[in-house]
Amino acid sequence: MKLKWLPLLMASSVGAMSASAAPERDPELLVGSYTQGKSQGIYRLQFDSQKGRITPEPLQVFKAANPSWLTLSKDQSRLFVVNENGQGQSDVVGRVSSLSIDPSTHELRLLSQVKTLGENPTHSSLSGDEKFLFVANYGVGVDPGGSLAVLPISFDGQLQPVTQMSSHQPSRVNPERQVSAHVHSVVSSPDGKFVFASDLGADKVFVYRYDPATNPEHPLVASTPEAIELPPGSGPRHLLFSNDGKHAYLTTEMSAQVFVFDYDNGQLKQRQTVDLARGMPAQNRAAGALHASADGKFLYVSNRGKANEILVFAIDPANGELNEIQRRSVDGDHPREFTLSPNGKFLLIANQMSNEIVVLERDPATGKLGKTLQKLAMDAPSDVKFIQRP
Repeated sequence: MKLKWLPLLMASSVGAMSASAAPERDPELLVGSYTQGKSQGIYRLQFDSQKGRITPEPLQVFKAANPSWLTLSKDQSRLFVVNENGQGQSDVVGRVSSLSIDPSTHELRLLSQVKTLGENPTHSSLSGDEKFLFVANYGVGVDPGGSLAVLPISFDGQLQPVTQMSSHQPSRVNPERQVSAHVHSVVSSPDGKFVFASDLGADKVFVYRYDPATNPEHPLVASTPEAIELPPGSGPRHLLFSNDGKHAYLTTEMSAQVFVFDYDNGQLKQRQTVDLARGMPAQNRAAGALHASADGKFLYVSNRGKANEILVFAIDPANGELNEIQRRSVDGDHPREFTLSPNGKFLLIANQMSNEIVVLERDPATGKLGKTLQKLAMDAPSDVKFIQRP
């Protein structure tokens, strides 16, 4: 009887082994860019997740004006793009676009485009229920300065005109960069109940309750307290919540620091401050993007200026505090944004000023970055996002 069952067991084992050994599907990469030079807009590229290489020939070039920030819906069927237009450009009107992503081919197609009622939109994010898009109008010029815009999204992905605007008082600490508000990012809390707007010009992170049930056209209501104050002249830029939702990390662009907060029900309580520049001169201070590994064990932060580094931190699982474990050159100039590959084996950097995407090796176990695997020429890249094949 045992001999009769043996072939079945073996066949079952072989099937299980084959399934577990099935090669992972290679993702595609979306690259947003600034189009004052040679770039044409959004580039869709193939990525080899085993070798860590981007195929140079694009799968698609979607022509758009300054698509500097890309926001994907949870199911990756929609892409929302800020068109960072403003004073001194061919189009002085800030806009935001929605695109559909074909589920089979990943082909991008324009669905809608509306004005953001502000200049130089640099960031966007979706509400937790994906019914609204929050846009950060940075506003390079003193007048009108920056603002937060709220745009409803219809069921078919069409963006509706702005229904709510918020502006803030600047700190005026830095006479060149803080004479007016400059909203740099807007993100929701993990539970979707609160929205946080980081304003570089105000030295504050403003907190709003998300309450569309009370007023669908004005879903954001000022919370109490209405803002988290940062040191004068620090210039808050991007906020990121930890994977477990218990902590938050904030980069301050002008002081080149990372602030670590404990988070609870709309409240941010400062726990730690990490200095990226270590007393280096002002030209080394330009903190930018930050992203955590999928396992929540490591945090990666870019510091631009003359430093041009990615800093790697181990995250203490007990309290969320950061311990620096590596500083790695970006092998280029001005790392505007970066991303981790879905398998965690690579880190890709959009070096805006040196016009390239740089692929670095990454050890998922230690979190450390290794050798440079590729430098792909790309004019003024500003954002990089992965989409998975079906």
